[in-house]
Amino acid sequence: MQVYTLKNKSIEIDFIARGGQIISIKVPDAKGNVADVVVGYDTIEETLNGDAYFGALCGRYANRIVNGEFEIEGEKFQLDCNNETNHLHGGVDGFNQRNWNVSAVDLDRYVQAYQLSLISEDGDQNYPGKLEVSVIYGLTGDNQFVIEYEAETSKPTVINLTSHAYFNLNGAGNGSAMNHELQLNASNYTPISAGLGTTSGEIASVKDTPFDFTIEKTIESACETDHEQIRMFDGIDHNFVLDDFDGTVKLAGVLSDPESGRKMEVYTDQPGIQIYTAAHFDGSDIGKKGAPIVQCAGIAMETQIFPNSPNYEHFPNAILKPDEKYKHVCIYKFC
Repeated sequence: MQVYTLKNKSIEIDFIARGGQIISIKVPDAKGNVADVVVGYDTIEETLNGDAYFGALCGRYANRIVNGEFEIEGEKFQLDCNNETNHLHGGVDGFNQRNWNVSAVDLDRYVQAYQLSLISEDGDQNYPGKLEVSVIYGLTGDNQFVIEYEAETSKPTVINLTSHAYFNLNGAGNGSAMNHELQLNASNYTPISAGLGTTSGEIASVKDTPFDFTIEKTIESACETDHEQIRMFDGIDHNFVLDDFDGTVKLAGVLSDPESGRKMEVYTDQPGIQIYTAAHFDGSDIGKKGAPIVQCAGIAMETQIFPNSPNYEHFPNAILKPDEKYKHVCIYKFC
């Protein structure tokens, strides 16, 4: 499995074709010391045999669809349920499992860039329509790692693509990221229904809850509360509703590590961002530096449409029609 590299004067990003997996992002700290800040494995062999979501592109529909069911123009569709009673990240053979076609592209806005593409045939994982997908991984001179998504379909379908990297700005393999500080431009979030295992359709204010990151605070301060939504996941696995969404690229949030001085700004044109503190990591998997991957070893910050959006009319539109083009921009800027 070939490793592809994006590199500027300061940072270096490695990825592979299987799932478009980002396997390494090396970033200097405040003193110039370089560390790899994404959770994963030391070798390609371990990567291919390990958690296939680490750093991967997820689709056709990232996050969850309740009971794997949705309806378009009166026609009902049934997807496989690979997350208890729900469909998750495109199913058992989602885009994170596919070998993407990769080619270098010369774009003026990037120091280096690659285009990743694949075709998902009509009926793939029971989704309607032949979907043609293109993703650009681009690196700018000022340390912006940009992911540009585009897709077109032959029939009306649902779509929600995202990247599933876990970030530990103190360096992967250096324990928990609980001390990281998070700020989000999100005054609301979508609570989880215990019965559904995903969003209930409610959009709730973060005020006076552990989910209020409108002012920067530590991940730990939120996860150690006794709030029922925190207890449900032993941490955070929630979609946040970004303020002033209008389809243009805006700052969604900032993750920072006080120990190393590294900071990452996240920008997007999408309406939501899923924050996941990875409670399912239990130390049984061995990652980089030969260290156990412990709970909250990294923080996922996935820009996207809301979970189960196809089944809620008041949630953002997740249906793509043949005369339309799906577009999505996500930027991780390292400061």
